[in-house]
Amino acid sequence: MKLFRFFLFLICFLPFTTLTAQDLFLFMKQQDVIQQIEEIPGNSFFEHTYVVKIKQPLNYKDTTAGYFLQRVFIAEKGKSQPTVLITEGYAANYAKAPKYINELSEILDANQICVEHRYFGESYPDSIVWKYLTVENAANDHHRVVELFKPYFDQKWLNTGISKGGQTSLAHRTFFPNDVDLTVAYVAPLNFGVEDGRHEPFLKQVGTKECRDAIYNLQLEVLKRREGMKELLQKYCETRNYHSVLSYDELLDFAVLEYPFAFWQWGHSQDEIPPLTVSDEELFAHFSQISEPDYFTIEGGKPYVSFFYQAARELGYYGYDTKPFKQDIPAEMVKGWVNKYMIPENTMVTYHPETSLMVDKFLKTEARNVVLIYGEIDPWSATAATINSDPSNLKIVAPNGSHRTRINTLSPESKSKVIEYIQSKMINQ
Repeated sequence: MKLFRFFLFLICFLPFTTLTAQDLFLFMKQQDVIQQIEEIPGNSFFEHTYVVKIKQPLNYKDTTAGYFLQRVFIAEKGKSQPTVLITEGYAANYAKAPKYINELSEILDANQICVEHRYFGESYPDSIVWKYLTVENAANDHHRVVELFKPYFDQKWLNTGISKGGQTSLAHRTFFPNDVDLTVAYVAPLNFGVEDGRHEPFLKQVGTKECRDAIYNLQLEVLKRREGMKELLQKYCETRNYHSVLSYDELLDFAVLEYPFAFWQWGHSQDEIPPLTVSDEELFAHFSQISEPDYFTIEGGKPYVSFFYQAARELGYYGYDTKPFKQDIPAEMVKGWVNKYMIPENTMVTYHPETSLMVDKFLKTEARNVVLIYGEIDPWSATAATINSDPSNLKIVAPNGSHRTRINTLSPESKSKVIEYIQSKMINQ
C-alpha cells in the first residue's frame, strides 16, 4: 500500500513540477517577438538561464525601416523575486559564461536580464544604417524588454549598467521613468561634447604631484626614444596583424597622450612605473601594457566602432592636452580625433548635445530612486552625473576608487550603506 501511494505521488506531482520549472520557457514561446530561445549553462544561483533573440524595430518612430534581432540573456531565480535589468552598453558576451552573475542579483536574490546593446556583439542589423543607432532607440529597446517580461517577472525591477552601460541605464530611466523602481549606475559619465573639456584639467590634479610627475616624465621618455619605440610598436602591430589609418609616429603620439587617462582609469600605482633608465624593450612593455596601442588600430578598435559613432553623435568623449608636448606632438593632428580616425568609415557625424542635456535635466530635477557610484581617481568622474538632493537618491564616490569601482569594492561602511539602501527600495517589507 505504501509503495502504491509513492507511485501515485510521483504520477501526480512530477508533471506539475516539470511544468512549473518550464513556465518561463512556455511564456517566452508564446511571445511572437522572441524569435530564438536557447537554454544555456548558467550560474547555479539561478534555476534556468536562457539566451534569446528579440525582434526590435530599427527605428521606433518609423517601423518601416525594418527590424533587427537583439540578444538578451535571461537568468531566472523565481517569479516571486525582484528583477535586475542590465543595460549593457557594448557586447554582452560575458553573460553567456556559465558562472556569470551580477552583484546586484546576489544582493537582491533576484532574476537577471542582460540586454546586449544594439549594434554590438550579435545585435547588429543585417544592413547597417548608422542613423538608427541613437540613445532614444536604445532606450526603447530596453523599454520593450521590460514590457515583454513584466507580466512574468511581476515584482520590483531595477536597471543597472557600468560605464557606457551606466549612461544607458540613466538614459533609459530618463525616457521611461516608470519602467523600473530603482536605477544603479556605476562610473557613468555624462559628457556634453565630443571633446568635453573637463577630463584634461582633472588629470592635472588627480592623485599626488609625485605620481603625476612620474607619469609625465615617462611620457617624455617614450617620446625622447621615438625611433626605438616606433620599431617596437611596428613589431607589436605586425605580430598581431594590426593595421591603422595612423602612421607609426601618429600611433605612438596617441598612445602617449592616452597613457595618463588609462593609468588612472584602471587604478594603477606609481610603483608600477619603471625607472627611466630601463631598456627600450622594458619601457615599451610597460607603456604598451598601460596604454594599449591596439585601441587606435582597425582590428583592435573594431569592437568599439559603434561606440565611437555614438560618442561623436550624442554621448561625447574626451580630448587630449598637447601643450606639454608641443615640441613633439602636433596639436592639429589631435584636435577632432574621434571624427578623424575613430568613427565608421564613410560616415559624417555632427554632435547633438540634446540627449545629454535631457538626461542631465532629468537627474537634476525629476529623478527619484537613483544610485550613482563613482571612483575618485577615475578620469570619467570628471564628467560624473549630478543628481538632485531628493532623499530617495544616493551618490557615492569611493576614495581612491578607479573605473573598477563596484559595491563589492567599497569600504565596509559604504558597502553596508549602499546594500541596505538598495534592499530597502527593492525588497517588499
